[in-house]
Amino acid sequence: MRNSAVRFSCLACCFAVLALGCKDNKPEIKGVIEEEVDTIAQADTIDSVFVDTIPDNARDSLISAAPVPVTVDELFDDFLFLFTANKKLQYERVEFPLPVRDGDRETTLQKKDWKMEKFFSQQEFYTLILDDEKQMELSKKPSTDSVVIETINLKAKTVKQHVFNKRDGKWMLTAINNNTMYQNQNKSFLSFYEQFASDSVFQIQSLNDPVDATIPDPEDDYAMMKGEFHPDQWEEFKPYILPDDTIYNVIYGQKYNISNRKIFVIRGLSNGLEIDMTFKQVNGKWKLVKIVE
Repeated sequence: MRNSAVRFSCLACCFAVLALGCKDNKPEIKGVIEEEVDTIAQADTIDSVFVDTIPDNARDSLISAAPVPVTVDELFDDFLFLFTANKKLQYERVEFPLPVRDGDRETTLQKKDWKMEKFFSQQEFYTLILDDEKQMELSKKPSTDSVVIETINLKAKTVKQHVFNKRDGKWMLTAINNNTMYQNQNKSFLSFYEQFASDSVFQIQSLNDPVDATIPDPEDDYAMMKGEFHPDQWEEFKPYILPDDTIYNVIYGQKYNISNRKIFVIRGLSNGLEIDMTFKQVNGKWKLVKIVE
């Protein structure tokens, strides 16, 4: 379930190495744009700290100067990394004039008015809202040809959707939709989560008793421990990060149903972070029933 996070990290490292012309000690990076990996990545590892130490403006210039891999459009996550890092590519991959819909009102955005969109690339994590575990696999399917990135402002209760579609095999931003949170397919859960993330008392009230938990074994880096905890133990198991302002949801074609179950995923971009929280409606109220770290 951490493939997307690893992919973003590895791509950043690949392009930094390529742009700097480092041809010795090439890193081996598996599963990321394999044709280009063969030419720029052959050694054992690369420390992502290398990329992090480069100033933002210099890193952006390096990535923009690097050749665009021919396989960048196979998986959306690979494309998204370049879209948020390469200004030239971003302008090429927006269909101008871009339709912008606000409810029933539609306008267009011209190229001269476009501002670089970074989405969640400037923070250490992003989030997903899923109905079930099967939807976690959709990001890995090359057959996916339509993706929506939702920027959800919990405090303002707004949802901004960037709609991407494949055109002749290339990912393109084709529309922006602006709606309220109450018009969203996940409106019931979003309304609940907004209070859950910001109200510590409400958090405890919204815990099932008990909550199933799967956490890393402190005595074995490669093992997990399964058990359960009760609401009065929440502070011991509460995720260290619980976004309460702006969250993102990437829709890789998943179809939402009117469901009494949601999986809220907090996934790191390059730090191995993965927290999956399963919520269910119990007697008409959302409850946290399971957490996996």
